[in-house]
Amino acid sequence: MLKRAVITGLGALTPIGNDVESFWRNACAGQSGAGPISYFDTTTFRTKIACELKNYDATDYFDRREARKIDPFCQFALIVADEALAKSGLLESDVDRNRVGVVWSTGVGGLQTLEEELFGFATGDGRPLFSPFFVTKMIADISSGQISIRHDLRGLNFNTVSACSSSTNALIDAFNYVRLGKADAVLAGGSEAAVTASCIGGFSSMKALSRRNDDPARASRPFDVHRDGFVLGEGAGALVVEEYEHARRRGAHIYAEIVGGGLSADAYHVAATHPEGAGAQRAIRDALNEAGLQPADVDYINAHATSTSLGDLSELKALELLFADDLANVAISATKSMTGHLLGAAGAVEAILTVLALEHNCVPPTINTEETDPDVDSRFQFVLGSAKARELNVAMSNTFGFGGHNAIAVFKKNPLD
Repeated sequence: MLKRAVITGLGALTPIGNDVESFWRNACAGQSGAGPISYFDTTTFRTKIACELKNYDATDYFDRREARKIDPFCQFALIVADEALAKSGLLESDVDRNRVGVVWSTGVGGLQTLEEELFGFATGDGRPLFSPFFVTKMIADISSGQISIRHDLRGLNFNTVSACSSSTNALIDAFNYVRLGKADAVLAGGSEAAVTASCIGGFSSMKALSRRNDDPARASRPFDVHRDGFVLGEGAGALVVEEYEHARRRGAHIYAEIVGGGLSADAYHVAATHPEGAGAQRAIRDALNEAGLQPADVDYINAHATSTSLGDLSELKALELLFADDLANVAISATKSMTGHLLGAAGAVEAILTVLALEHNCVPPTINTEETDPDVDSRFQFVLGSAKARELNVAMSNTFGFGGHNAIAVFKKNPLD
């Protein structure tokens, strides 16, 4: 018999908050994390804005020698892992660390390290050709390895990479391993540190990024008729997924239960989503079926909604076809309007907001959406401008990625409530 899985720990490092409490508070307040890029000279770039972390200093968390050996994407992973595990109290209990795993994720991994090393090599600045830490800073899987080493977690351990679905993929993997009894708990999440010249340049050349450089705080505007692309973000999110009875026995605080996960492929295009949201429909349907739920049971959806012209509409088309007459009963928000798009970490940070929405009976808002696209069905109940108090029992988090990857996670209110 499959076991049940619950969320017992959360950790967040985002452009609108450097821990879970500040992240939730600022999200509910509708705060934007966008601003001019400070990490490199953007004079020749068409996009000059991003959602960077605020007041982040690696030496607040690591000594200087250690920080030099770890790419920022992995630093972020270690920071949120520390917070999530501390909040869960898991490692303070009599836990078998052979049965605690880590499933981490990233879309691009140690891109900053890759740039620094290659640019240094190309310019011939007199340094040794490559750092001895180059490979272990850059490879995507190093984050799950570093977390396990730091906390002596000896269970299953790997990274998932499925573009912007990566950390929802990781969360679903964690859910499945716990349900199958292969782990008592799994730390799942994602981290991204992609506000770099090559990443901004690459996405900009695809015309995927907003160019609202004179008004960055209002640049990310999902569903709005004047949206012109996403705003890149950075940071990390972590969730402790634990077997229900294991959590109960140790008296853990349970934030929510994860009850379904859906995965599918569009098999359509390397960068564009299916115009009818066909793959999204399949993933949502599978996630709800696994949870034993109907669309009418869903109270809140944290939409993927990146603020791109085609992507927003294809997601809404999928929801329109699946939810039909139940559209008017489900609240929808697009929190990338505040955090920007954290790529491989997006699913984790948005899952955290989804779980906290259930716990607090409060829907975080979509900001900046002033005039809804005329192609959007008028029955959609978008939460715009400010947070909305509402009784919530079931919530869903959507993520979609380049390559046609779709990943959907469904949560229910704490079963002990």
